[in-house]
Amino acid sequence: MGTRKGTAVTRSVRKRTEGVPRLAVWKFASCDGCQLTLLDCEDELLSVAAEVEIAYFLEASSAPGPGPYDLSLVEGSITTPEDLERIQHVRRVSKHLVTIGACATAGGIQALRDFGDVREFAAVVYARPGYIATLDRSTPISANVPVDFELRGCPIDKRQLLEVISAFLAGRRPVVPAHSVCVECKARGNACVMVAHGTPCLGPVTQAGCGALCPAFDRGCYGCFGPMESPNARALNKQLRALGMSTPELVRVYRTFNATAEPFRQASESAENSREADDDA
Repeated sequence: MGTRKGTAVTRSVRKRTEGVPRLAVWKFASCDGCQLTLLDCEDELLSVAAEVEIAYFLEASSAPGPGPYDLSLVEGSITTPEDLERIQHVRRVSKHLVTIGACATAGGIQALRDFGDVREFAAVVYARPGYIATLDRSTPISANVPVDFELRGCPIDKRQLLEVISAFLAGRRPVVPAHSVCVECKARGNACVMVAHGTPCLGPVTQAGCGALCPAFDRGCYGCFGPMESPNARALNKQLRALGMSTPELVRVYRTFNATAEPFRQASESAENSREADDDA
């Protein structure tokens, strides 16, 4: 069964059909998890492959096709000078460009460098840091080129990914929820982990998309999908402190997957400022 699926996908990657939309998938600084989400679509991937020519996808085929492309899915953040040049090329050859995952939409875990000295990090890690070409910051794709849509998650949700691809094939705007993970908890019948167990949770300020996976196993939300549409981080921070979170813990929880997403950046900086105010007092 797996062989037949693999053969079908390989054929779809190599075909060149006149008038069929051309799809490209690109990787920058990332772990490949969001690209693997597309491959994990399995049966649904065959349906996608029947509607598009998968022209460039190195995770799936070593035979990339040249541009232009009707839709480019971009995973990863911009962290090197070469990345910056390459994303500008991707934008030029793409009719539509969609970023997928926390790295592409908010800089990812590697954006923690934004709060420190990247040269100091390189000196600690590498014996010859002079050979390392890197930028001081890890930036989302939208900070470098125009982006048509951002799909959040670490990794992204396959249902949302299929919705995005289908929407662009149909020429409409993707329908992705902007409400919080709390709504997903209610729909799933989860007891609130903060109320029931006193467990710190970012669900009230995090965008839905994961299906409330962590709260379903009595774990607090880690904010993988980034800030929801109108997050009230100030109120949540007050509650998290009441549950015993220290200032360093509060700063760290906002600087995990989506450190440069503006609401999360502001929340972490607000927590840091409150610590400095306490120290001054």
